[in-house]
Amino acid sequence: MAAVAEAGSPERFQELLQQKGGSLVVVHFWAPWAPQCIQMNNVMAELAKEHVQVTFVKLEAEAVPEVSEKYEISSVPTFLFFKNLQKIDRLDGAHAPELTKKVQRHASSSSVTIGSNDNVKEDLNVRLKKLINAAPCMLFMKGSPQEPRCGFSRQMVEILNNHNVLFSSFDIFSDEEVRQGLKTYSSWPTYPQLYVAGDLIGGLDIVKSHKLEDRLKGLINKAPVMLFMKGNKQVAKCGFSKQIIEILNGTGVDFETFDILEDEEVRQGLKTYSKWPTYPQLYVKGELVGGLDIVKELKENGELLLILKGEN
Repeated sequence: MAAVAEAGSPERFQELLQQKGGSLVVVHFWAPWAPQCIQMNNVMAELAKEHVQVTFVKLEAEAVPEVSEKYEISSVPTFLFFKNLQKIDRLDGAHAPELTKKVQRHASSSSVTIGSNDNVKEDLNVRLKKLINAAPCMLFMKGSPQEPRCGFSRQMVEILNNHNVLFSSFDIFSDEEVRQGLKTYSSWPTYPQLYVAGDLIGGLDIVKSHKLEDRLKGLINKAPVMLFMKGNKQVAKCGFSKQIIEILNGTGVDFETFDILEDEEVRQGLKTYSKWPTYPQLYVKGELVGGLDIVKELKENGELLLILKGEN
């Protein structure tokens, strides 16, 4: 098929996918208002002349939203590559040289026979393992550190940069085989994914939890005696916090406070970190002493001052 076909409906799109069986089908999700899409349509027309065995299809993304949503098309131009009705690759953006390379690669590769599926999986796993171990710290993300293409990837890059972590990255938009294969390989269904020394750390939520843990450790060790309370030394905002302040002031030992009402992340995170569900919480040299009841008991037993001074 030398000409570029048009898919104006989901039904027509499905017909075109089925048209040539095991042959390559390249679909351009485009928009008439985007100059880069017009340019890439011209590139496709030239490729169609060179690769007559390939089916080239134009699909106006906003006009056929059912198909665009199914394949998570969020920007134009985007190219999807199909064989045997299965999506095998993806290219986001107006990259004519990369499009040409992908068409040449997929058009020249023979159709996979049923008996070779295990070998294909094995080859992909070998490739994924090499990518994961390409650097001591490896981030699989949408886009690049310079131009993240989703909010989660942007946040991950910011966290790593803020901690001065040296890392390499792989843009999963550049290779659909890697994008889908890594989900299965790592048993982790979303991106970004962070690997250290070849082992999966996790996604953004996991990295954030590590970041929070580091922050809590820093706060707990900010002073030799540290009290997490509602309010501060001058103005306690609950009866329990007021009582513990009065007890600590009576010992003459210097201490610092943190107002958990001012920071919800710390308020909730410290409960989990310390396995202590209520406030106030008193720490000495980074170790949890306990809440008001424990402090009262230590005072009555004459042990509180020794503990605050780190002598017990």
